[in-house]
Amino acid sequence: MNTERFETLAVHGGEPRPPEGGSVVHPIHQGTVYETGPGGDAPYIRLGTNPTQRHLHRRLAALEDAEDAVATASGMAAISVALHSVLGAGDHLIAAGSFYGGTLRFLTEHAERLGWTYDLVDPADDHAWRKALRPETKAFLTETITNPLVQVGDLPGAARFAREHAIASLIDNTLATPVVFRPHSVGFDLVCHSATKALNGHSDLAAGVVTGSRERIARVASVMSAYGCALDPHAAFLLSRGLKTLALRVRQQHANAMAVATFLEGHDRIADVRYPGLAAHPDHRRATALFDGYGSVLAFRPVGGAAAADELVASLRLPYAASSLGGVESLVTRVSARGEAAGLPDDLIRFSAGIEATDDLVADFASALRD
Repeated sequence: MNTERFETLAVHGGEPRPPEGGSVVHPIHQGTVYETGPGGDAPYIRLGTNPTQRHLHRRLAALEDAEDAVATASGMAAISVALHSVLGAGDHLIAAGSFYGGTLRFLTEHAERLGWTYDLVDPADDHAWRKALRPETKAFLTETITNPLVQVGDLPGAARFAREHAIASLIDNTLATPVVFRPHSVGFDLVCHSATKALNGHSDLAAGVVTGSRERIARVASVMSAYGCALDPHAAFLLSRGLKTLALRVRQQHANAMAVATFLEGHDRIADVRYPGLAAHPDHRRATALFDGYGSVLAFRPVGGAAAADELVASLRLPYAASSLGGVESLVTRVSARGEAAGLPDDLIRFSAGIEATDDLVADFASALRD
């Protein structure tokens, strides 16, 4: 177990000492062909064993306090290979949460073809989990903070439930990041991230992460190799660089999200605000007990329905109207208007806080709501 504070781990965790070639910044190994050693094995990019890829894997494992990690070409690649590593034809998955649209589409469009069945359940309702359990259930998937409805389920209970029934537990930790919560600490087997988001944090690469035990990551890596979706060395270098400022960025993003959520909660033109840092949020006490912070993402609904939501997004000056999260720039997304997930309110807005000055962001929302 790592004993350093997270800010220190973000800079030094997984780094070789002494550094390779004396360089404080780990070099990029771009090569695809390596001479075979006496043991017959050589680094290979598709396997994720190029030196730059291995360096990133060590860093990611250190941040999630895991034995091992792999980096994939996107967040959806991470979720997909993780699920493939624990599910086969005829197996059943319990999926707990209001899932990110890409994950939901993967299940609705591909699970049946792969021979999987699944049930979507409430992430906080263990009675629903037990009702969904079948003899062929092999895995339980949830999100630390659900996207886009920012719910926080019973995470220790989910990991415990999976252990009790000898099924694999998987969690998407993208919205929380390891700054806020490290799911292996409560017993999750595999932790996934879209590193496109906060782990990289600069909106300039796509990547995914899976962390876990050496045995489980070996199975994930085998699937990753078969599908050819390992992260390339140059992107691995950029992601490793982004990780060094993760703690600093996330702390400022959390401060901004809390300030904006508090402002919106008290405004008469806002009908509903969903952010775990607010005392009125139904999962506030659970989030406070589990997390170091509440995340950088909130969802809200203005008075006046979808037209008012469109008007508000158009009136904001600082956040970009764009469909991502976790970057240094604040973003607003009309999630339901993009048709990303069924059943969402048609006036729902997701706000991802960047690292701008807190007062400037609040002032921008105040101005937009006066227009």
